[in-house]
Amino acid sequence: MSVEGVGEAALGWVWAHRDDFALGDDALAAEGQVNRTWKPLGELTRVCASVSLCTPPAVPLHARARDLLDFAWQQTHRGELFGLMQSLEPFATYPLEIYAAFASAGFRSPGYEASAAVVARTRGWRLTEQYPTRRLGVLEAERHSGIRPHGSAAQALDRTWLGGLPEPWTFERAAGYALTHVVFHVTDWGLAPRGVPPGLADYLPHWLPPWLDTCLEARMWDLSCELLAVAASLPRAPEPAVLDDAWQRLATAQDSSGAVPEEGAAQDAAGADAGPDPYDFSDCYHSTLMTVFAAALTAARQRDADHAGQHAGQGVPG
Repeated sequence: MSVEGVGEAALGWVWAHRDDFALGDDALAAEGQVNRTWKPLGELTRVCASVSLCTPPAVPLHARARDLLDFAWQQTHRGELFGLMQSLEPFATYPLEIYAAFASAGFRSPGYEASAAVVARTRGWRLTEQYPTRRLGVLEAERHSGIRPHGSAAQALDRTWLGGLPEPWTFERAAGYALTHVVFHVTDWGLAPRGVPPGLADYLPHWLPPWLDTCLEARMWDLSCELLAVAASLPRAPEPAVLDDAWQRLATAQDSSGAVPEEGAAQDAAGADAGPDPYDFSDCYHSTLMTVFAAALTAARQRDADHAGQHAGQGVPG
């Protein structure tokens, strides 16, 4: 199956399970679990926003991604819930991070942006202790939400694991997820490869292939998808043969429903009689979304390369 086919199948699963991303009655409850309410919806929004921005309207992924964005926006009562969330947790950053994904795709709530800007000017907001990778995300969210970033993205980047150009053998699961999000933040989720600083632009094409191979070999499909998205976000991508092999291996993990498990064996873990949903939603929704994201970015880079090749082939009139 082609990269586009893998992505379309994965988004088909997401579309069929969109109600599982819906916010429940506990979305604003003090005892509510953010990881089960807002997190899935926020990740759906982030991926669909990126897909809609990197795909032409004629590409099948585009229209479905826009429809899912509309669905997700309705879940927030067209942005009204963000203001309520802020009143309940004034210094929580996740509402702004989720809202910023909507804003990047043109869904905006001026009232929420105004109130968030007030909080962002406080010392409490600026001094909140965060991992450097998370701070990069907050700075990006502020920018997309029309708020002046409260710090330097370059300084935050320098404090991350990836920003320090670590010894490649120190790569492990936590470092892997951290590095992928560093790249996502500095490239505006794959839309601006030139955002990768020169040092990282030289470092990553060299070490990303063995890291990706390690994750694929370990059947860590979720992290593998994120690394494939990173590969498509770099100014200079790894060799095509490396990526072709990785996509073929990922395709073998994809269920006929379009779902991709986070890790482990694919079909044999589900069992022969698992039915149309071989995995629990929580065990595959993120990896399936990341499959969509990586496929859309990979296809976009290929379209750009084909377009550049066509122009180069035309030559200069004599």
